[in-house]
Amino acid sequence: MTFGEPRKFDFARQLAAAIGYVALSGFDRVSVIPFPHAPSDSATGGGRGPESAMTSQELAARGALRSVRGKKSTMEFFQNLTALTAGGAANLNESLRRGALEARQAGVAVVLSDFLDPAGYETGLTALVGRGFQVDLVQILAPEELSPTTFGDLRLVDSETGGMQEVTFGKFRLKSYQLTVQNYIQRMREYSQARGINFFSASSNTPLEELLLKQLRQAEVWG
Repeated sequence: MTFGEPRKFDFARQLAAAIGYVALSGFDRVSVIPFPHAPSDSATGGGRGPESAMTSQELAARGALRSVRGKKSTMEFFQNLTALTAGGAANLNESLRRGALEARQAGVAVVLSDFLDPAGYETGLTALVGRGFQVDLVQILAPEELSPTTFGDLRLVDSETGGMQEVTFGKFRLKSYQLTVQNYIQRMREYSQARGINFFSASSNTPLEELLLKQLRQAEVWG
């Protein structure tokens, strides 16, 4: 999630801040659950970097973000979101399943992710839906993921696992690549629609008001 310009993680935090503000203004309780859930929890993840590098400030922020209520908590809510960093290898399904199990009660669950986990997303989303959550997905992709600008003989490094793969990516393959990306997004959209899940896909350079005021409001994610 630290990939791209603007970074996907930064866009996700901004979006979480905006959604959280709307909820707090409506006197709803807000819980933000980043993953990995804890420094020792190597089974779950959603970012990059060693989990052991998590600071005491971030640990405190994560704890405070698990239950926030009231508009007066807005500034502290924003500060705690700012303290979050991305770190660890991703296991999206396990993180969503765990979130569903640990929640006090079912409500609205907004999942912010690139959903680029080799293990998929189906099991985790099934757990949320099965628990009774109203699930809203926002897939965040970087502009470079949607339309790469680097061509030639490349050595690609997986930023989560460190795995490397050498590929030859010529400009003539760009259309094929873009079609693959769009097909993946469409499969997610169809999967979501079949289960009553709201699905949105946005580039990390999307104006926030475009996503919040138009797409999410039109879908009645909020009033």
